[in-house]
Amino acid sequence: MKSAHFLLTLAIFTLASSIASAYDPSPLQDFCVAVDEPHKALFVNGKFCKDPKEVNADDFFTSGLNIAGNTSNPVGSKVTAVDVNKIPGLNTLGISLVRIDYAPYGQNPPHTHPRGTEILVVVEGTLYVGFVTSNQQDGQNRLFTKVLNKGDVFVFPIGLIHFQFNKGHTPAVAFAGLSSQNAGVITIANAVFGSDPPINPDVLAKAFQVDNNIINLLQKQFWYDNN
Repeated sequence: MKSAHFLLTLAIFTLASSIASAYDPSPLQDFCVAVDEPHKALFVNGKFCKDPKEVNADDFFTSGLNIAGNTSNPVGSKVTAVDVNKIPGLNTLGISLVRIDYAPYGQNPPHTHPRGTEILVVVEGTLYVGFVTSNQQDGQNRLFTKVLNKGDVFVFPIGLIHFQFNKGHTPAVAFAGLSSQNAGVITIANAVFGSDPPINPDVLAKAFQVDNNIINLLQKQFWYDNN
């Protein structure tokens, strides 16, 4: 009898843990196509959903990922996202896709995805990639890095700071899947030094242990968004 109670408790705990770790809402129907006008909505499951009778194949379709992104910018990369805002039919399905183009020696700067794990595959070129762990018990933040060539795959865990850098003198291309219909992105430098309104320089000077003049200089920079 005790073993039965234990198994029941374990099953309930496992179910609760799986629910707590679900960042996107679980599908409650076969599909729930996003619609921005609430007066056209019939069901609600994550976003407002289009009446199933009005759904068509175009709600699950997009094109253009064969077209290279414009990397003529300060960071030398361009992210082309295919998420719920591009394909409404992704709503509630918990998955999305991006294409990333890199100029020679371009980079996708350190950033995080607050709502999704990322799995990246290189299709052209060579990338130096990595991610940093959250604070460890010893006070350190571990760095995991790898040099990826064509066909190589790397995973960036949800919420952790990560980056990609094109090591070569030729363009590079990668595709990545994310475990969210809308994973979000926080580019670290942009968020810290380019927020609107700006973070008080005294706060940042203390945090980075530098002079206020350095913070003022950084906050005056143009922080480019490659998404």
